[in-house]
Amino acid sequence: MKFVRALVTGSFDPVTAGHVDLIRRAAAIFDEVHAVIFINTEKGAGMFSPEVRLSLLRAATASIPNVVTGLSRGLVADYITEHNINVIARGIRGPAEYEYEMMLSEINKRLTGGRVDTVVFPASPEFGHVSSAFARDMVIYGRPELALTKETIVELERLGGHKVLVEKEEDEDKD
Repeated sequence: MKFVRALVTGSFDPVTAGHVDLIRRAAAIFDEVHAVIFINTEKGAGMFSPEVRLSLLRAATASIPNVVTGLSRGLVADYITEHNINVIARGIRGPAEYEYEMMLSEINKRLTGGRVDTVVFPASPEFGHVSSAFARDMVIYGRPELALTKETIVELERLGGHKVLVEKEEDEDKD
């Protein structure tokens, strides 16, 4: 039987309960799951630095034994080739996201010479409303439990929590 290595990509700014649900579901199916933060140049700097995002992602997935976490500044297709990825696992919250995911699937298939397929997981009903934008708002307004896992909240608090975000916002106001 073939060893199947899957890749879950995202900016994970921050990693949400929906992301963790997707990673957990993929880990139940595939032998190994790489949950990797890809720096999206279209999204700007983000609320959290890449290093903080990675720390939150590691905390959120620590209890899932077959998950490898990472950070990449390159192309998804290059990561796929370098790490012998067989499958990309993507989550969608609704029909509008399906078309976008199919386009990405075709791009990644072409860039990897056909070596990777994409498996789409519909969002679990309890997480269908959760997006990173919603999660960022809930963190800012002191309600992270509505979008983040307990493990992510504990790690966020360890790193400085809401105080860090307020300081970041104050720094932006000075500009």
